[in-house]
Amino acid sequence: MGQQQLQPNINISLTEKPVKKSRWLAFMKKLAKNKAAIAGAIVVLTVFILAILAPWIAPYDPTHIEMSKKFQGPSAEHWLGTDDKGRDILSRLLYGSRISLTVGILSTLLGAIVGVVLGIVAGYYGKWIDSLIMRFCDVLLAFPGILLALAIISILGPSTANTIIAIAIFAVPTFARIVRGSTLGVKKLEYVDAIRAMGSRDSRIIFKHILPNITSPIIVQATLYIASAIITASALSFLGLGTQPPTPEWGTMLANGRSYLAQAPHITLFPGLVILLVVVGFNLFGDGLRDALDPKTKK
Repeated sequence: MGQQQLQPNINISLTEKPVKKSRWLAFMKKLAKNKAAIAGAIVVLTVFILAILAPWIAPYDPTHIEMSKKFQGPSAEHWLGTDDKGRDILSRLLYGSRISLTVGILSTLLGAIVGVVLGIVAGYYGKWIDSLIMRFCDVLLAFPGILLALAIISILGPSTANTIIAIAIFAVPTFARIVRGSTLGVKKLEYVDAIRAMGSRDSRIIFKHILPNITSPIIVQATLYIASAIITASALSFLGLGTQPPTPEWGTMLANGRSYLAQAPHITLFPGLVILLVVVGFNLFGDGLRDALDPKTKK
């Protein structure tokens, strides 16, 4: 009897692994066919590697001031030139990538965690809980992202940590709405009703059976939101409300160079190009993930 009872479990465990492996291979093949997504992934991966290796590959100290070398154009000594205080722009861009990526990833992660919890609770329980959470999200979405971030920063004060909090707060309603919609679709499936009929607790149903089945839109939205978070963080720093000098940050570098556009345009040109390249890279990669994870796309 014991051997007969164990046999079905063994068969299930053996068949689950090939299914998961085949799904993973199908996802990778579909993603690999998207050349734009691969290009975006290469850009994102390159920026991550450069950010990690910045202390070792940056040719100069990003905060070192040398007034005798200010406004120098690109040369063999300074590949991307120097700024209005003689600081090496390449070094500042490399170190600035650490700040921008940190703000983008942490704000997205924090906003996603809160938004996923609120969205899955609203979608699963419904009724007045759903109405309360969704009206809260509507209030946040009523304000443009940059204006809401400005209001929060003006209360908390300008700093990198407060920038992360401000951007994360605006990310909450976006993730909450996406997760709520996905939860409403999954909780109506028959296997969820069967699990509930077997006496499983709500927490087990939510985190073990519903959440794993709605991770695809969460991953896609997180990838796309990082790009938006980087732009917002750069805009806040450009206005003097984000990361404060002398810490190198792309938005701050843009603000420092705007007064010298005619005299030394490279001070603004290179940070602007880097922001553009990184944001486009994240968007291309996010679009590729969305197409690869969407079961409706066959090609």
